[in-house]
Amino acid sequence: MMLISMAILLNVTFTSEAIAQQGMSWHGSGGWGHGSQYGMMYDPQTIESISGDVVSVDKVTLMHGMHYGVHLTVKTAEGNVSVHLGPAWYIENQDVKITPNDKVTIKGSRITFDGQPAMIAIEVRKGNEVLTLRDPEGYPVWSGWKRQ
Repeated sequence: MMLISMAILLNVTFTSEAIAQQGMSWHGSGGWGHGSQYGMMYDPQTIESISGDVVSVDKVTLMHGMHYGVHLTVKTAEGNVSVHLGPAWYIENQDVKITPNDKVTIKGSRITFDGQPAMIAIEVRKGNEVLTLRDPEGYPVWSGWKRQ
């Protein structure tokens, strides 16, 4: 038993060292996870799609203790809509880049955030490109797993 424990400890130590040397790091959900206070605002019963032009792309900290994330303002026929995408470290490392003046279609959960209507995005479509962020139940793709 002692030998097995020692082998596991050495494996974890060397694996962590190898990851650190490659410049990789663990980000965690940063408050953006499904079970977080913010994540629990997601409601699968309010899923809808909107289309419009991106007015702005901003980095914001939505709640105290959260890592900053990426937020869009999208101009639709009904007016501007605030769209929360996800943690900046994840969004910034995706192939699909969203910029002002892009025409997009966004599928997401309508919520009220700070007393204002907003949307937690499931996916953003820009032309033929799709940026997938969550599954329909609200589990973020950056989590790497759904449930334990």
